Amino acid sequence: MITLYGFVPSFGLPDPGPFVLKTEVQLKMLNLDYRRELNGLLNAPKGRLPYINDDGTIVADSTFIRSYLEKTYSVDLDEGFDENQRSFAWTVERLVEDHIYWTMVYSRWAIDENFAKGPSHFYDGLPEKVQQITRDRSRRNVLSYLHGQGIGRHSIDEIGDMAARSFTSLSRLLGDKPFLLGNRPCGADASVFAQIASALTPWFESPVRDAAQAHQNLVEYSDRMMVRYYPDFVRES
Repeated sequence: MITLYGFVPSFGLPDPGPFVLKTEVQLKMLNLDYRRELNGLLNAPKGRLPYINDDGTIVADSTFIRSYLEKTYSVDLDEGFDENQRSFAWTVERLVEDHIYWTMVYSRWAIDENFAKGPSHFYDGLPEKVQQITRDRSRRNVLSYLHGQGIGRHSIDEIGDMAARSFTSLSRLLGDKPFLLGNRPCGADASVFAQIASALTPWFESPVRDAAQAHQNLVEYSDRMMVRYYPDFVRES
């Protein structure tokens, strides 16, 4: 059986890691049996979650996990869609993963109030004598990474403006369709949902959340995907 390594449900989400959400939704889309294993970060091959263990085969990174699943199980998350549609889906996936994602990370880690009620608690289980040191070091590392990536060089208002442009573009690309390519989900819907849901969670307040919430079709899309793939989580929330 496939084991998916992710985080403990938190921040009002089935998983606080959008790439874990993406992979889990794709597993659900493919109707593959799997189980969740929490907090496997220390053993993550690339130092990030998710990764999977498929009866001894370890695959890291959500994009490569998808490729592995499709090849190994002879399935296609974009079955029935033509090459132009597939290219469109890939382009949108890059928008949400390579831009919107980083604005969301900034809003969680760089805004003091959000860090205090969110990522700060990742370290609560550590021994007290190293807890704060590890918390501070991890935050510095993430902020340094954000600076190197580029998004961390801007003010929160500037980041909010960029997020607003991206969410406006995403809203227009989605239009009135129930899913990215029409009446049924494609593989990229898992990624789009994961990033929108992560931005929309009421756990954190920021211009990034405001930018996402300004588009009713994105809010409805996130709700639709949540009900479809996490009905139990919706009922328990």
